[in-house]
Amino acid sequence: MTGKRSRIAAKKKLFGFAFSPEQSEHFFLVTVPKSRAQTADVYISEHFKWQELKKGEEIPITLNAEDAPLKVILPRRFWDEIAEEVKAEFNRRLRGMGIKTGKWLKKGQIPVERSLGKELVLLAWAIEECDPFLISTAIRNWLGLVPEERWWLYTMTNACTGHAINGKGKGWRKAVRFALTENPVSESGQSAIRRRQLGGLFDLLPD
Repeated sequence: MTGKRSRIAAKKKLFGFAFSPEQSEHFFLVTVPKSRAQTADVYISEHFKWQELKKGEEIPITLNAEDAPLKVILPRRFWDEIAEEVKAEFNRRLRGMGIKTGKWLKKGQIPVERSLGKELVLLAWAIEECDPFLISTAIRNWLGLVPEERWWLYTMTNACTGHAINGKGKGWRKAVRFALTENPVSESGQSAIRRRQLGGLFDLLPD
């Protein structure tokens, strides 16, 4: 989120994590199931049109909707592993820009501003099929990337393997998992250097 965008968003009504439909109707949506069972799934979808809902209603989530594609499905236990770290990272930046902070609901739907949503989906892609013991490594490596790197990785991965089901475990999606769960991201050096290192890894993996 740029400084100009943040100043505009701060003056408008915000939902969830910095989402302002007055500014842009493009957002991501986290749907947390009512069940607290560890086998329940959390859905993260991308939406291009905002719709006002009555109390108790939810935005429909489907696999193949063109204007609301489902990007990733996470087991509830995996979501619980990353939720607090992601909230802390997003809110740290929102506070720095003078924007109201957000929080995850125990159940229900939470809108996320589009650039933050891309970063969230990137981390979710990295852990969706990983060994649960590697989730903490993925979080550390994700935090080691600057937002621009996360956006770049999301854009490249989404273009090739962005479907929640069909893209799973393939090409860039698979590479993201290896890059964030098994290859520590250096905290030193320039962003461009780290990006080339990550890109080199992707080049080695077939679609």
